[in-house]
Formats: sequence, C-alpha cells, structure tokens
Amino acid sequence: MAEKNKKSKGQEVNRAELANINGVSLPTVDEWVRRGCPVVQRGGRGRAWKFNTAEVRSWRDDDIRAQASHTGMATKDELTLRKLAAETEQAELDLARAKEELVPVEQFDRALAKAFGEVRAGIRNVLPSRAARRLIGESDETQIKAVLLDEVDQVLEALADTDLITEADLDEDDEEAEEGADSA
Repeated sequence: MAEKNKKSKGQEVNRAELANINGVSLPTVDEWVRRGCPVVQRGGRGRAWKFNTAEVRSWRDDDIRAQASHTGMATKDELTLRKLAAETEQAELDLARAKEELVPVEQFDRALAKAFGEVRAGIRNVLPSRAARRLIGESDETQIKAVLLDEVDQVLEALADTDLITEADLDEDDEEAEEGADSA
C-alpha cells in the first residue's frame, strides 16, 4: 500500500489513496494529472498509478495560488470580459430580486428551520404514541420494523400534505416590523 519515498518526504500512494487523502473523487485526481500534477509512476495495463503525497501537496499549493492570482496574469481583454460577465450577473440578480424570485438567506434559513421544526414535532409527537399502541405485546423484529416504517411513512405523508412554510414565513416586511417592535 503506502510506502515511504526515499527521495523526498511524503508517501507513495495509488490514485484511490491520493483521492482519499485529499478528500476528492478519482475524476478530480485525473483532472489534476491533466493539469500537471506530479506522478511517480503512470498507471496502465495492470500497473498502479503512484504519487508522492508531498510532491502532490506542493503542486496543489502552487496550483491553488496560481488560480487565486489568475487576475494578475490576465490580459486586458480577459479582464474586460470578466468585468462584463460580473456586471451581467449583477444585473440578472437585480432583475430576479425585482421579480421577487430571490429570498435573502436569513429568511430562507428561518423558514427552513420552521419547516424542520414542524417535521420534528410531527415525528416526535405523533409517531411514538401511534406506534406504541400498535406494538404492545409485539416481539417479532420484522413486524416491529414494518410497523415503525408504516408509521414513519404515514407521518411523512401527512407532513407532505401540509404547508410547512407559508408566504408569511418568507415575508421580509413582517419580520422587519417584528424586529422594530422587539427593539422598542
């Protein structure tokens, strides 16, 4: 598996190990190789790929820095295109906001928290009491699981038919009025 590389610090690892160490997928490792990631041994025809973790880490650091400072190496035309793209994106966001197609993250978070609260309450309040009545005296594990799954499904179906988030939950004006009242 992983062995110590005598030339430099780091370990020699295969593609899967490299992906695992870096928390990325195998296609990401393949993309790194296409972009110049150092390889100890190329794989193929029964031969495993080998990478030195220290060399890959060094390359990744350089690659990340190069990507972050890409604007420093860009031509005037590239910068103009990027500026136009940013202005277009901003105009599209402004239009979506004007059409009320956007919701501030804070409002969405509150509405989502309310919805999950409703789900939690439905599962905690309804499920145990109904399941308990059906399971009294039951000792068959398969039957217990079937009853619990049935009860969970029933609670989730009931919640699916309920509006967990209303327009009022997303209404920014109501929230601002409440905040003003709270601070008064």
